Amino acid sequence: MIKLIIGAIVVAFVVIVGFLVIDPEVQTTPDNIAEVADDSTTSGKYSIEGEINKAGTYSFNDTPTMGQLISAAGGITANADERTYYTTYELTAGKTYYIASFYETSDLCGSNDIEKANINKDDAERLSEINGISKTIATSIVSYRTEKGDFKCLEDLLSVYGIGNATYRKIRNYVILHE
Repeated sequence: MIKLIIGAIVVAFVVIVGFLVIDPEVQTTPDNIAEVADDSTTSGKYSIEGEINKAGTYSFNDTPTMGQLISAAGGITANADERTYYTTYELTAGKTYYIASFYETSDLCGSNDIEKANINKDDAERLSEINGISKTIATSIVSYRTEKGDFKCLEDLLSVYGIGNATYRKIRNYVILHE
């Protein structure tokens, strides 16, 4: 009898692990080649972090705006810098969006503003005053802005030549999009 119970538990465990591993959006073709199902009802996933009440990943059936994602995440914290996002900006599925701090996170009283540069207005000289932005990167930011137009979200900085994930993470609290 004990062997039967242990066997049932093992089978149940294997089935549960199997379901956790299988992605419901992946279908296999007869040639055993995996491909993502093309289903227009599939919702997009959008992640948000930073000065937000409930950081995480949220699903939307339609393309949400930054304001809708912020609402889904429980709103911004008191330390959020509203100059670092546009509430009407339409998001791209699969990306992680960041809400920057207004005050230094190490400042317990929240009285020391972070000195920030406006990536949509400031010249290369002013941008290079920010720790982590070299003169070369500042020039690339201005060139990108001139060619492509204003930055719509902080994550657009990742498209600028010379800015990778490490640089982006270093400077994202020190730049704004608008006054």
